[in-house]
Amino acid sequence: MQQNEIVIKNRYGLHARAAARLTILATQFTSTVVLVANGRRANARSLVAVMILAAGMGSRIYIETAGPDEIEAMTAVTRLIDGGFGEKS
Repeated sequence: MQQNEIVIKNRYGLHARAAARLTILATQFTSTVVLVANGRRANARSLVAVMILAAGMGSRIYIETAGPDEIEAMTAVTRLIDGGFGEKS
């Protein structure tokens, strides 16, 4: 299992469009991808679960990946979040 901690950097946080991008990315991997924020755990393949995290700008997110491609999944999810979900600041 891989674990990483990251801070949400984009202005609007984990809003609908960002959550959708994350969900689409997570479904591309065989491994499970779990996000932990604000005391809640969410399967990153579930848009509703990710939205319920209500992670705004500056929130700490813990990413957990487990499975055959966990390293690749962790790298991709970390890159997406660290890159501000591809949004302009």
